[in-house]
Amino acid sequence: MNLEITFANNFFNVKGSLDRNNIHVFKKRFKNAFNSTSGITVSIEKLSSIDRYGVNAIAQLQNEALAKNKRLSIIGLGQSSLYTHFKTEEAA
Repeated sequence: MNLEITFANNFFNVKGSLDRNNIHVFKKRFKNAFNSTSGITVSIEKLSSIDRYGVNAIAQLQNEALAKNKRLSIIGLGQSSLYTHFKTEEAA
């Protein structure tokens, strides 16, 4: 399944598969996401699959938010690999 990212009012909805084949789409879409707002919300509820490249891209987005002192909210159950990644970092 392809990756589809829709946007309205600082809310991004990520749908489909986030993997090494379409990671460039994700990075391009979020490249300047924090430039004109104090924070964004990303819904991963409709994310059907994600590989380690996708997890790393979301982690990079989080790091960018922290570096720019912006708010990043990730909502939705999404894939367990993403949840596991962030819980592992939190415990370290």
